[in-house]
Amino acid sequence: MQEHERIFEDFLLKKKLKFTHPRRLILDTVFGLHEHFEVEKLYDIIHKVSRDVSRATVYRTIPLLVDAGLIQRSVREENRDTYEHIFGHPKHSHWVCSGCGAVLETDLHDILKPLQNKAKVQNFLISDINLTISGLCWKCQSDDNESQ
Repeated sequence: MQEHERIFEDFLLKKKLKFTHPRRLILDTVFGLHEHFEVEKLYDIIHKVSRDVSRATVYRTIPLLVDAGLIQRSVREENRDTYEHIFGHPKHSHWVCSGCGAVLETDLHDILKPLQNKAKVQNFLISDINLTISGLCWKCQSDDNESQ
C-alpha cells in the first residue's frame, strides 16, 4: 500500500468511513493524473474503467481527499474548480493566462521563507498557501501585439 493510500485510509477510519473499492479507484485515478483535473473529467476517466462508480460518489469523495490533505482545489476556471494531487509535491504557484487559459506552475521555494518571516512578524500561523497569479502568457502577449 502506498503512503497516500495509508493516509486516506487512516483519515476515513477517523471519520468512521470505509475505504471502499470505489473510493480506492477514485484515489488511484487521481494519483495517476499528473495534471489539473475537473471532477467531471475525473468521472469520465473512471467511468471508462468501471461502471460501478457513480458520479455522486466521485463528487462526494473529492472533499474527503481535500480534507485528508491529498488534493487541493488549484485553479477556478470559467466557474469550474480544478484540482490536483499535492501529496509529495512541493508548494507551487499557479500562473493563469486570462487569454488562453493556460496554467503554468512554479515552485514557491524562493518566496516561502519571506512569507514565513512576514507571518512570524504578524504572529500568524500559516496553515496553507495557495498562490494564483492572473495575467497574459508570452504567447497571448505576442498575439495581442501582432493584432495592433
